Amino acid sequence: MRALIQRVSSARVRVEVEITGEIGPGLLVLLGIGHGDGKAEVRQLTEKMINLRIFEDDQGKMNRSLLEVNGAVLVVSQFTLYADCRKGRRPNFLAAASPEQSVELYEQFIAALRAREIMVATGRFGAEMEVELVNDGPVTIMLDSADWTKEG
Repeated sequence: MRALIQRVSSARVRVEVEITGEIGPGLLVLLGIGHGDGKAEVRQLTEKMINLRIFEDDQGKMNRSLLEVNGAVLVVSQFTLYADCRKGRRPNFLAAASPEQSVELYEQFIAALRAREIMVATGRFGAEMEVELVNDGPVTIMLDSADWTKEG
């Protein structure tokens, strides 16, 4: 499971003319799901992300977590995080999970955030979306559950 997280002062996602999700300060999360991902990865990613100290404290140091600043999260499905560009000029997406598996884990991720009483807004799974954001910092971090399994 991969998440590209961006600390934002605001973000929103639009499907056609409808704004499906909008937040103020918090995180924009582009979420990709790969083959073999499951509930354990959802749990690990959720806990890692909400506890990362990437928000500034009173001294301007990144010392606070999403939980500590009561930030919101905008989650947008993003299978292209699994693009393999090593060969040729056209990315392949064979490492991305099927839409059927992905939508279930996408919904579990959102539910896990809400269970922690975090305000969550979303895009629409599988739709063509336009994402607008004001990146605060900028702070952009890639989280990959495969990195945690390598650590042991």
